[in-house]
Amino acid sequence: MNKTTGTKLGYLRVSTGKQDEALQHEALDTAGVLKRNRYVDHGVSGAKTSRPALDALLADLQPGDSIVVYRLDRLGRSALHIAQLLADLTERGIYIESIADGLNSSTPMGRAMLQMASIFAEMERNIIAERTTAGLAAAKAQGRKGGRPKVTDSAKARKAQTLRDSGESVPEIARTLGISVATVYRITKATASA
Repeated sequence: MNKTTGTKLGYLRVSTGKQDEALQHEALDTAGVLKRNRYVDHGVSGAKTSRPALDALLADLQPGDSIVVYRLDRLGRSALHIAQLLADLTERGIYIESIADGLNSSTPMGRAMLQMASIFAEMERNIIAERTTAGLAAAKAQGRKGGRPKVTDSAKARKAQTLRDSGESVPEIARTLGISVATVYRITKATASA
């Protein structure tokens, strides 16, 4: 199917409260998206995968509907997240139109471009995984271990246990040793009460 058969639903997003959606509204006006069919996330970062208006839009979509955005990056910052979202929507029979990018998944060229975006996102994910693996291997070769550094040494752990055995409160031990309450619980054992 090359033509959309459903409703055009617009999605608009600005990251900060100081920005406004005027330019995006104008583009959606030109694209023929009715104001009542627009979902707006105001002051919400694109880095968040869950956004109130986007979540509502995704729940309201029906096969044959189109999501119209000013630019594809309004859906999210990560190419990987956008590609996954586009793949899910395409599988559901939902079309995507990005006005400024000139992409429309209801056309063969638009579908091809969106597939290319997915391919590049997959490549980005693989490159990140390879870099992470190489970085861990290099660190290991230099004798470094991954993970969080230990907060306490054995002397500090013994001191914490001594303080706890003497009846000192866990929060006070944490303040005295400059460690968290959770760390005190983790490195000490409670004394048996008489």
